[in-house]
Amino acid sequence: MKKEITKIDKIIRDTKITGVVPCIKVKSEVDYAAYAKAMYDGGALIVEVTMTCPRPLKAIENIASKYGDKVWVAAGTVLDPNTVRAVIDHGGSLIVSPTVNSKVIDAANNYGVPIYSGAFTATECKLALDCGATMVKIFPAHLGGPAYMTNLKMVLPTIELIPSGGINEETAPDYIRCGASAVSGARTFVNEEAINKEGIDWITKRVSIFIKLVKKAVKNRNELP
Repeated sequence: MKKEITKIDKIIRDTKITGVVPCIKVKSEVDYAAYAKAMYDGGALIVEVTMTCPRPLKAIENIASKYGDKVWVAAGTVLDPNTVRAVIDHGGSLIVSPTVNSKVIDAANNYGVPIYSGAFTATECKLALDCGATMVKIFPAHLGGPAYMTNLKMVLPTIELIPSGGINEETAPDYIRCGASAVSGARTFVNEEAINKEGIDWITKRVSIFIKLVKKAVKNRNELP
């Protein structure tokens, strides 16, 4: 009997297929749906909106209503279980928390949505897994660097890691080769100065570049003896 593919399975799959979780984190309100479309046009299947943005729930709702059949909308910087419920009520499909918060993890699991829990140390990573995290977001990743992913995978072989913070074109492939399942970031994919200068296509180009870099790194990793 075939195992039923759940929503969580699909989101994990799409996270790994693209290997990129681009994040919208802005100080002033923007056309969130247009930003999300630009990310989708670049190949993204997951789009994250941080709860620190102006009117984030409205942003999540707008993106989900327009592109919900094309992208999974994640809420980032979720700090409490009430926000988990609010995100789901507004069409969100994925919860991202910056810390290991058992109440947030429990709420996400109870509502049947994946939870990417923030962590850094091996102890925090193990705690996140024990609490029921779907994947673990390593932040700030640049403090440990790509090789740190290898170290974490050595002691926690089944962990799915998503490094975030300070990821760039040079380091992204190294994180993947060292065992990360995907890379994430905000300034990596949304730079308001560059967008004002070059237009919203800048986002599309950035996402596309990183997806290509990640896919090449995955291929090279799989071809290692």
